[in-house]
Amino acid sequence: MIAGAETWPMAGRYYEEFEVGETIAHERRRTVSEADNQRFCDMTMNQQPLHLDSEFAADTQFDRRLVNGLYTMSLAVGISIPETTDGTIVANLSYDDVEHPRPVFHGDTLHVQSTVTDKRETSDGERGVVTMAVEVFNQDDELVCSFTRTVLSLKREHAE
Repeated sequence: MIAGAETWPMAGRYYEEFEVGETIAHERRRTVSEADNQRFCDMTMNQQPLHLDSEFAADTQFDRRLVNGLYTMSLAVGISIPETTDGTIVANLSYDDVEHPRPVFHGDTLHVQSTVTDKRETSDGERGVVTMAVEVFNQDDELVCSFTRTVLSLKREHAE
């Protein structure tokens, strides 16, 4: 039993509840604000002028500032957690194959879906590794970010 787990609500899925090929359309959406982007850049010390300087960005092919791509990816993980790993995860193992096919701008509203692409039990049989393809779309349903997330998940029988 994980310390404190007896009082922690388990909203996520246990290993057994993931089905390869299943796509989970996450309910939460988020409109990205200028303040979100600014705070993320400040916290991560990313001072790229394309994210922060309107005059600089105006002279680029985008004509305006872009939202930090790592913020977009982090937001997608956060949006996906309630229906995937909230309270049922042991660890995030990897984030792979990250792509940003279109930019995200201040005011864009993002939604996320995760497709389970693989799962396997650990050698001790007490947990499982789950891999999901995560896709992030803007309000026009254009793909703006995609990546693969691999997690170490609890099995129900070993969590209770």
